[in-house]
Amino acid sequence: MIEAGVLHIIIPLALVVCAIFVAVFRDLLYAVVALAVLSLLLAFEFYLLKAPDVAMAEAGIGAAVTAAIFIIAIRATKRVE
Repeated sequence: MIEAGVLHIIIPLALVVCAIFVAVFRDLLYAVVALAVLSLLLAFEFYLLKAPDVAMAEAGIGAAVTAAIFIIAIRATKRVE
């Protein structure tokens, strides 16, 4: 099993990579998916830091509700290539 110390190095690096993907992706749907993954990684980091209540709030609101609202808003607009 992976130690918690190693995860405290891997997860922030993955957070930075996801943040770069959010900024670089030209397709908004891909950016929203990357943002949801970023939020789930952040929730996992909160869980590792012994804050399960904050982790559940981040996973529920940050990943699920925010991503759903963004996807609904993107579907309501026209795609221009």
